[in-house]
Amino acid sequence: MSDKEVILTQDGLKKLEEELETLKSVKRREVAERIKVAIGYGDISENSEYEDAKNEQAFIEGRVITLEKMLRNARIINSDDIGTDVVTVGSTVLVKDLEFGDEMEYTIVGSAESNPLENRISNESPVGMALLGNSKGATVDVSVPAGVFQYEILDIKK
Repeated sequence: MSDKEVILTQDGLKKLEEELETLKSVKRREVAERIKVAIGYGDISENSEYEDAKNEQAFIEGRVITLEKMLRNARIINSDDIGTDVVTVGSTVLVKDLEFGDEMEYTIVGSAESNPLENRISNESPVGMALLGNSKGATVDVSVPAGVFQYEILDIKK
Protein backbone atom coordinates (compact mmCIF):
# COMPACT_ATOMS: atom_id res chain seq x y z
CA MET A 1 0.00 0.00 0.00
CA SER A 2 1.48 3.34 -0.99
CA ASP A 3 1.26 6.39 1.21
CA LYS A 4 -1.02 9.20 0.11
CA GLU A 5 0.65 12.27 -1.32
CA VAL A 6 0.25 15.32 0.92
CA ILE A 7 -0.01 18.62 -0.94
CA LEU A 8 1.43 21.55 1.02
CA THR A 9 2.16 25.21 0.43
CA GLN A 10 5.45 26.62 1.72
CA ASP A 11 3.58 28.04 4.75
CA GLY A 12 1.94 24.69 5.44
CA LEU A 13 5.28 22.92 5.25
CA LYS A 14 6.80 25.39 7.70
CA LYS A 15 3.89 24.99 10.17
CA LEU A 16 4.11 21.18 10.11
CA GLU A 17 7.89 21.24 10.57
CA GLU A 18 7.54 23.66 13.51
CA GLU A 19 4.84 21.49 15.13
CA LEU A 20 7.01 18.38 14.73
CA GLU A 21 10.03 20.13 16.24
CA THR A 22 7.96 21.38 19.20
CA LEU A 23 6.56 17.92 19.85
CA LYS A 24 10.01 16.32 19.72
CA SER A 25 11.98 18.91 21.66
CA VAL A 26 9.48 20.38 24.14
CA LYS A 27 6.36 18.27 24.56
CA ARG A 28 8.20 14.95 24.89
CA ARG A 29 10.32 16.36 27.74
CA GLU A 30 7.31 17.90 29.46
CA VAL A 31 5.32 14.66 29.43
CA ALA A 32 8.35 12.62 30.53
CA GLU A 33 8.70 14.94 33.53
CA ARG A 34 4.98 14.56 34.31
CA ILE A 35 5.34 10.78 34.22
CA LYS A 36 8.38 10.95 36.51
CA VAL A 37 6.50 13.14 39.02
CA ALA A 38 3.42 10.91 38.87
CA ILE A 39 5.51 7.79 39.56
CA GLY A 40 6.84 9.61 42.61
CA TYR A 41 3.32 9.64 44.04
CA GLY A 42 3.49 5.89 44.58
CA ASP A 43 1.14 3.15 43.40
CA ILE A 44 0.63 3.78 39.65
CA SER A 45 -2.31 1.37 39.37
CA GLU A 46 -4.68 4.00 40.77
CA ASN A 47 -2.74 7.11 39.84
CA SER A 48 -4.79 9.40 37.59
CA GLU A 49 -1.85 11.79 37.01
CA TYR A 50 0.21 8.87 35.70
CA GLU A 51 -2.61 7.64 33.44
CA ASP A 52 -3.20 11.14 32.09
CA ALA A 53 0.50 11.64 31.35
CA LYS A 54 0.76 8.23 29.65
CA ASN A 55 -2.26 9.05 27.48
CA GLU A 56 -0.71 12.38 26.49
CA GLN A 57 2.54 10.62 25.70
CA ALA A 58 0.72 8.19 23.41
CA PHE A 59 -1.03 11.10 21.66
CA ILE A 60 2.26 12.96 21.14
CA GLU A 61 4.00 9.89 19.75
CA GLY A 62 1.09 9.21 17.40
CA ARG A 63 1.14 12.81 16.16
CA VAL A 64 4.94 12.66 15.64
CA ILE A 65 4.52 9.54 13.49
CA THR A 66 1.69 11.18 11.52
CA LEU A 67 3.66 14.39 10.90
CA GLU A 68 6.80 12.51 9.85
CA LYS A 69 4.75 10.45 7.39
CA MET A 70 3.07 13.58 6.01
CA LEU A 71 6.41 15.33 5.53
CA ARG A 72 7.90 12.25 3.84
CA ASN A 73 5.04 12.20 1.34
CA ALA A 74 4.80 15.96 0.85
CA ARG A 75 4.56 17.63 -2.53
CA ILE A 76 5.32 21.31 -2.09
CA ILE A 77 3.40 23.83 -4.18
CA ASN A 78 5.78 26.56 -5.25
CA SER A 79 4.19 30.01 -5.44
CA ASP A 80 5.80 30.45 -8.89
CA ASP A 81 3.71 27.50 -10.13
CA ILE A 82 0.45 29.21 -9.15
CA GLY A 83 -1.09 31.14 -12.00
CA THR A 84 -4.04 33.48 -12.17
CA ASP A 85 -5.61 32.04 -15.32
CA VAL A 86 -7.09 28.86 -13.79
CA VAL A 87 -7.76 27.70 -10.24
CA THR A 88 -5.05 25.41 -8.86
CA VAL A 89 -3.95 24.32 -5.41
CA GLY A 90 -2.54 27.48 -3.85
CA SER A 91 -4.93 29.83 -5.66
CA THR A 92 -7.05 32.34 -3.80
CA VAL A 93 -10.45 32.51 -5.48
CA LEU A 94 -13.19 35.11 -5.15
CA VAL A 95 -16.57 33.53 -5.89
CA LYS A 96 -20.16 34.73 -5.93
CA ASP A 97 -23.03 32.55 -4.79
CA LEU A 98 -25.51 32.95 -7.66
CA GLU A 99 -28.54 32.13 -5.50
CA PHE A 100 -27.91 34.53 -2.61
CA GLY A 101 -25.44 37.01 -4.16
CA ASP A 102 -22.87 36.51 -1.37
CA GLU A 103 -19.20 36.88 -2.28
CA MET A 104 -16.64 34.64 -0.60
CA GLU A 105 -12.89 34.27 -0.92
CA TYR A 106 -11.29 30.86 -0.55
CA THR A 107 -7.71 29.68 -0.72
CA ILE A 108 -7.44 26.18 -2.16
CA VAL A 109 -4.95 24.08 -0.18
CA GLY A 110 -4.17 20.42 0.40
CA SER A 111 -6.25 18.59 3.00
CA ALA A 112 -3.47 18.80 5.60
CA GLU A 113 -3.69 22.60 5.60
CA SER A 114 -7.42 23.11 5.30
CA ASN A 115 -9.05 25.35 7.88
CA PRO A 116 -12.59 26.45 6.99
CA LEU A 117 -12.55 29.11 9.73
CA GLU A 118 -9.73 30.83 7.80
CA ASN A 119 -11.40 30.14 4.40
CA ARG A 120 -8.61 27.69 3.54
CA ILE A 121 -10.48 24.83 1.87
CA SER A 122 -9.19 21.46 0.76
CA ASN A 123 -8.74 20.60 -2.88
CA GLU A 124 -10.65 17.41 -1.97
CA SER A 125 -13.70 19.24 -0.58
CA PRO A 126 -16.79 19.64 -2.78
CA VAL A 127 -16.15 23.38 -3.30
CA GLY A 128 -12.41 22.86 -3.85
CA MET A 129 -12.95 20.09 -6.40
CA ALA A 130 -15.57 22.12 -8.26
CA LEU A 131 -13.34 25.20 -8.51
CA LEU A 132 -10.13 23.45 -9.61
CA GLY A 133 -9.28 23.85 -13.28
CA ASN A 134 -11.83 26.61 -13.94
CA SER A 135 -11.05 30.16 -14.99
CA LYS A 136 -12.34 33.63 -14.17
CA GLY A 137 -15.94 34.12 -15.27
CA ALA A 138 -16.78 30.42 -15.15
CA THR A 139 -19.90 29.18 -13.39
CA VAL A 140 -19.40 25.99 -11.39
CA ASP A 141 -21.88 23.61 -9.78
CA VAL A 142 -20.99 22.46 -6.28
CA SER A 143 -22.73 19.28 -5.16
CA VAL A 144 -23.15 19.11 -1.39
CA PRO A 145 -25.50 17.04 0.78
CA ALA A 146 -27.92 20.01 0.94
CA GLY A 147 -28.16 20.20 -2.86
CA VAL A 148 -26.33 21.95 -5.66
CA PHE A 149 -24.93 25.47 -5.36
CA GLN A 150 -23.77 27.59 -8.26
CA TYR A 151 -20.75 29.83 -7.90
CA GLU A 152 -19.33 32.30 -10.39
CA ILE A 153 -15.57 32.76 -10.26
CA LEU A 154 -14.98 36.51 -10.03
CA ASP A 155 -11.20 36.56 -9.52
CA ILE A 156 -8.18 34.28 -9.14
CA LYS A 157 -5.08 35.42 -7.25
CA LYS A 158 -1.81 33.85 -6.09
